Amino acid sequence: MFIDTNVLVMSRFPGAPDHDAARESLERAFRTPEPLRISRQVLREYLSVVTRPQLWPTAMTREEALADVTRLIDGFEVLEDGPVVTESLIALCRDVAVGGRQIHDANIVATMLTHGERRLLTFNTADFRRYGDRIELLGR
Repeated sequence: MFIDTNVLVMSRFPGAPDHDAARESLERAFRTPEPLRISRQVLREYLSVVTRPQLWPTAMTREEALADVTRLIDGFEVLEDGPVVTESLIALCRDVAVGGRQIHDANIVATMLTHGERRLLTFNTADFRRYGDRIELLGR
């Protein structure tokens, strides 16, 4: 199961929307036998989001964010994003009308598919519905 950035961020901040649901979803995921996966893109997105003010009062310090990323690397299988993923992304963008910021989501899907992963835990299901039956969306 691939874990989207938004679930990780929401689970980390008690003041974030859907904090409890994100924590519960992650706890359920960790109880399953299947590997839990993220990508290098998710690590970059996590660092970007948690180190700037959001709906919660204070951004994380750089040191806190980097410590979190180390824990994420240790706790999840990190899928690589290389030339094969780029080829998959290009093919996916030819099949699905995406542009702008939607390319980031397309890259997550390309990474998943390249590594044989179909299940995505995200709270942004609307952003991923365009990929149809290529992936299975798991939400709250």
